[in-house]
Amino acid sequence: MQRRDFLKTTLTAAALSSLLPKHLRAAGANEKVNLACCGIGNRGAAVIKELYATGLVNIAALCDTDMGAPHTLEILKLFPNVPRFQEFQKMFDQLGNSIDAVSIGTPDFSHFPIAMLAMSLGKHVYCEKPMGQSFRQIELMMQAEKKYRVAAQMGNQGHSEANYFQFQAWTEAGVIKNVTKITAFMNSPRRWHGMTVDGFLPAEPIPASLDWSEWLASAPAHEYNHKYMNGDWRSWYEFGNGALGDWGAHIFDTAHEFLDLGLPSEVAAVKLDGWSPYIFPQASTLAFRFPARGAKPPVELTWYDGQKNFPPLPENMGVAVVDPNIPPPSSGSIDTKMRPPGKVIYAEGRTFKGGSHGSTLQVVGEDPNTPKLPEYPKSPSNHFKNFILACKGEEKCRSSFSVAGPLCQTMVLGVLAQRYNATLAFDRKTKRITNHKEADAMLAGAAPRPEWEQYYRL
Repeated sequence: MQRRDFLKTTLTAAALSSLLPKHLRAAGANEKVNLACCGIGNRGAAVIKELYATGLVNIAALCDTDMGAPHTLEILKLFPNVPRFQEFQKMFDQLGNSIDAVSIGTPDFSHFPIAMLAMSLGKHVYCEKPMGQSFRQIELMMQAEKKYRVAAQMGNQGHSEANYFQFQAWTEAGVIKNVTKITAFMNSPRRWHGMTVDGFLPAEPIPASLDWSEWLASAPAHEYNHKYMNGDWRSWYEFGNGALGDWGAHIFDTAHEFLDLGLPSEVAAVKLDGWSPYIFPQASTLAFRFPARGAKPPVELTWYDGQKNFPPLPENMGVAVVDPNIPPPSSGSIDTKMRPPGKVIYAEGRTFKGGSHGSTLQVVGEDPNTPKLPEYPKSPSNHFKNFILACKGEEKCRSSFSVAGPLCQTMVLGVLAQRYNATLAFDRKTKRITNHKEADAMLAGAAPRPEWEQYYRL
C-alpha cells in the first residue's frame, strides 16, 4: 500500500479509535501489553529491554530502518521470532489490531511521525526525549495525546525516581520556595566537539541494509553519509537538539514542572563558542527568562554546555551530586569526576545542588543541626513500569506529553537561540517569537518532504 493511501485508511481508523471507550483500547488488568518497538539499536535497545523487564509486555513487533545492522543484532537475537519491519507504516498496516503500545527509540527528528500515527490509531506511546524536534511537532503531539486519550510517556526516567518525589514534596511543603535563579550545566564531551564543517557532508553509497528515505522520515532530503548515523545526527541542527535537548530533560525537568515555569518570555544566547549554521556550538551559555507565575517570582535559568564552559558555583558548593544510574553514552563519555552534569537552585533561605536523572537535591552548606527536612514517598514504579501500568489504566504517566511538552518546547527555543545566535523574545500567549522572523518561522520546523506532510494532519 502506498504511504498516501495508507494514511487515508489510517485517518478513518483513527476517527473510529477515538470513539472507543478507554477500557476497550487498553490491556486488561491480567493481560500483558502488546508492544511494538520502533528503533531497536543503541538507546532504543535499552528502552526495549527495560520495558520487557517489567514482565508486563509481549514484544509484538520490531521495526528499524537499518534492520540487521550491528547495533540491532542484540535485540534481534533476544526476540528471534517476532515480526520485523523497516517501515513503521507497514508494521501498523499489518499488525495494527494486535498492538497496544509503541516504544520510540529513534533519532529526535523521527519521533514525531511514528508517535502521531500510533496515537491516531489509539496506541499508547513511550517516546524517548526530546518528544519532537520542532515547537510545532511537540504542540501537535500534546494535542494528539489529549484527542486520542492514550497514555503517552516521554523517556526522562528521572521523573519516576527519588528526585521527582523529593522535589514535589519539598515544593508543596515550602522547603523550595520563591526560586529566582537556576544554574544548569553539562560539561562532558559531545560528538561535535572539535568538529568544523562548511556545509553538509558529501554523499556516500547507502548500505544495502538501510532504508535511507525511511530513516530521514519527515526531515529534509539529504544525501547519505555514515557520519549522520548512530547518534552522530545529534550534532546537526537538521537532525538533533544538541546537548540541551539531550540533557536538559534530565537536569532541570523537575524544576520546570514543580515551579510551574511553562514557556519562557525570552531566551538569550549569552555565549556561543565556535558558532556554525550547521552544527551545534563548541560551547553555549543560554539564559532562559521566565516571568512571574501568580505569587511565584520571575526565574532566570542559565544553561552551560561545552567542555570548558564551567558555570559559576557557590563557594561552599562542596562535593558534586552524581547519579550512579546515568546510562552510558553510545559515543564519548560522561565526566562524573571533574564536572558531572547538574544544577544549582537558588531559593528563599536555601540554595540546593543536584545532579541529573533521579539524583536527589542537597542543601548547599547545610548546618548539621538544621531540623530534618520533610520525608518523601518512594516511587511505586520505575519510569517504564509506570508507562505500562498507565497503558493498563492503573497509574498515570508521570512524564505525560502534557507535562513534558512545555519542557521540550522550552529547549527548542534554546536551540533556536543557538541556531540563530540571537536573543529571542517569545510571546507566551500567542506562542510566537516577536523579534526574529527567521527564528519564528522555524518554530514550525523545516518543511517536511511531500509524502510526510500528512503526519501533521493526523
